[in-house]
Amino acid sequence: MSVEPSSADPGQSADTFGKPPDFIELLPAFQHLCEVIAKLRSPEGCPWDRQQTLASIKPYTLEETYELLEAIDANDNAAIQEELGDVLLQVILDSQIATDERRFELVDVVRQIAAKMVRRHPHVFGDESATTTDDVKKHWNAAKNKEKRERKSKLEGIPKDLPQLARAHRIAARAASVGYDFPDRNMLFDKLKEEIQELAEELFTDGLIPDVPASIDLDPIPDQHIADLELKQRVENELGDVLFVMANIARRWGINPEEALRKSNAKFSRRFQAIEAAMKQQGVPMEDATLASMEKAYQQAKAQE
Repeated sequence: MSVEPSSADPGQSADTFGKPPDFIELLPAFQHLCEVIAKLRSPEGCPWDRQQTLASIKPYTLEETYELLEAIDANDNAAIQEELGDVLLQVILDSQIATDERRFELVDVVRQIAAKMVRRHPHVFGDESATTTDDVKKHWNAAKNKEKRERKSKLEGIPKDLPQLARAHRIAARAASVGYDFPDRNMLFDKLKEEIQELAEELFTDGLIPDVPASIDLDPIPDQHIADLELKQRVENELGDVLFVMANIARRWGINPEEALRKSNAKFSRRFQAIEAAMKQQGVPMEDATLASMEKAYQQAKAQE
């Protein structure tokens, strides 16, 4: 059964959403995938797959997750489908490894997550009500707190391996959940100015940020890295504070800072690749291209977008 891609038009009828898959078709396909992975882990299977552990497979799980995010950003349905399959592969392979090591089985994973989703949505599966997303968050957090009663800190459970910008967002949100937050989100810009000033005091002897307008008209001035290790650590600390405030600004305006940065990275990459294409078309190696010509190509790419 093939499903035509949907634009998820809000005007569509509600009965077109929330339907489970065709289990007559899904279950044999899912069984076959599980059997394939089990075969790969068997004595007659693949030596590489047999050698994997939950620890050794971690980098691949992370890589596949990021590839899925990239496919979603590109809005490429074929790529999204493929990358979802790779993520599903990681879930089943991890579960098969756990089964082989007599830790738990895939069925335990499936039952546990289904039960969790039911518990955390009492407004759908129970007697509670929710009319706003804030109501939903309250139910979710209340159920989660019951499950995690033994935690000694509100900050426990935030993965240490999260990208640190995303982790800053989560840490601040947890602190804010008990009221530790600026009463007015606009105050964060005053805090940002404070942190930038503290950074400037470490970077510049007079503590003043040089008034140098952004321009391509100057000859390049070589950067001088910080040789003093203690100073470098202080600068690193102050720069971290600036980034933490930026993550909080994103949080208070409902923006995911990791997504914002991912999109900026993608945007710059597109425009830089446009520079490379323009220089190639002109027969100019990138190493010989002038800053002015590269900036012109960058601005042309920007205008086209």
